[in-house]
Amino acid sequence: MGEESAFRQEFPVTGGDFARAGKVSCEIKNLAKELGLSDRVVRRVAIASYEAEMNIIMYAREGRLNLSITPDRVRIIVEDSGPGIEDIELAMTEGYSTATPEMRELGFGAGMGLSNMKKNADIFEISTEVGRGTRLEITFLTNGQRA
Repeated sequence: MGEESAFRQEFPVTGGDFARAGKVSCEIKNLAKELGLSDRVVRRVAIASYEAEMNIIMYAREGRLNLSITPDRVRIIVEDSGPGIEDIELAMTEGYSTATPEMRELGFGAGMGLSNMKKNADIFEISTEVGRGTRLEITFLTNGQRA
């Protein structure tokens, strides 16, 4: 099965919607399980998709996670219409956060989001434009491994 016959689904995310935080990543995790991916891959996908979803909720007006699953890979493309990232290298530093005090009071903003995505991905690409938004491409190689 090639890329053209992949399972695909798009998940919209609304910025500032903390009440629904984690809903999209939970759906993605459940789909990955249903499609028979190994527990190891499901865990990595769940962590990265949660961090991506939270970044949209915390910083963007809106965004979406586009999920594509083939026998050899899981790809999540994340696009948002947010402020963009002024300094990607700094933003990738563990512990660095631009979270507001209100976000921190809710338990978010530890500064691990982008670094956790990169750690769990096999391929991680980020592009951003200040004032327009950010695009992430997060790929997990499954090597055909199934549960």
